[in-house]
Amino acid sequence: MTAPAVKLWCLALLSCSMLLSPAVTAYSADSDKGRRKVVHVLEDDTGAVIVQTAPGKVVTHRGGTITLPCRYHHEPESVDPDRIRIKWTKVTDEFQFVDVFVALGRQQRTFGLYRERVELEQAGPGDASIIIHNVTLQDYGRYECEVTNDMEDDTGFVNLDLEGVVFPYYPRLGRYRLNYHEAEDACKQQDAILASHAQLHKAWREGLDWCNAGWLEDGSVQYPISHPRDQCGRKDTPAGVRNYGYRHKEDERYDAFCFTSKLNGQVYFLKRFKKVNYAEALKACQRDGAAVAKVGQLYAAWKFQLLDRCDAGWLDDSSVRYPIVNPRARCGGSDPGVRTLGFPDKKLRIFGVYCFRKDSGSTKAQATQAPVPNTTANARSI
Repeated sequence: MTAPAVKLWCLALLSCSMLLSPAVTAYSADSDKGRRKVVHVLEDDTGAVIVQTAPGKVVTHRGGTITLPCRYHHEPESVDPDRIRIKWTKVTDEFQFVDVFVALGRQQRTFGLYRERVELEQAGPGDASIIIHNVTLQDYGRYECEVTNDMEDDTGFVNLDLEGVVFPYYPRLGRYRLNYHEAEDACKQQDAILASHAQLHKAWREGLDWCNAGWLEDGSVQYPISHPRDQCGRKDTPAGVRNYGYRHKEDERYDAFCFTSKLNGQVYFLKRFKKVNYAEALKACQRDGAAVAKVGQLYAAWKFQLLDRCDAGWLDDSSVRYPIVNPRARCGGSDPGVRTLGFPDKKLRIFGVYCFRKDSGSTKAQATQAPVPNTTANARSI
């Protein structure tokens, strides 16, 4: 006998009032972050109304809590729910997946970096949604929800997006010195990850203009041009994101485009009576109960905290920068952004310093967070 079929839809069902309505409500782009978007309403041969929702994407920020919506309907509906297997994986490459969560009946298990952070939403029958707590930069990406009933299965996908900021980066050694793996490490050291093409494209649409090619997370090399000029791929070419394609990850060297999100702390300019060299800057932040801010942290503070300071200061990588939200005279140009003075001599040059102090409440909240249901005695056989 053929096992009952399983039909799966990503994102949650709408309210009962929507089920009775012949119309579909559309939301504006600004109001639909994290909403479950309606695509269309269909009627089957029996006249029963079936509501399908778009995979789309859900949006949060680092440190937030987000639901990855996924619902299924099995026929007939009398199937024993303990025979339904729910599995979530993250798509890391075209044919590569990382296990996130699996459940069979009441048995549940989370994997790797998702341990103690993921649980089933359990909003009712047919709900395969999961909740991710304390979202990290590495959680960004595409997820697959798979529901299996005996021999039948179906899958759906949800994209998890993060609010954040893209910034170009190169180290003290100079430009075009990083292979792909070194670019990954460089972004990580600055509290960031390699940006995706979608993130870079969004940054370009918001005005990012940078004339040096950099690695992206998919192994491609690109750069955004908002103001075409001869030094950056010819003046008569249209504005856009220039693409060198996929490059050799070990042998070829470029800069990096990094992405970071909301901070779990505060970046501030340390007020002192005198300017300091790099070594003195490290000690000054330490004495203030903080650490010298990383480049990604300064960009996040500029983006989310609206940090605006016309004072150049040391950062963790020994570069000197300052954030401008409201451009003004003698503050580095007419556009908002993070200004850079490069990598001055660490011993001889003196500047201010930007420090980062982690929120004491964030650590406490994580320590007191209710534990997420995890492996039971028999869960290893799921």
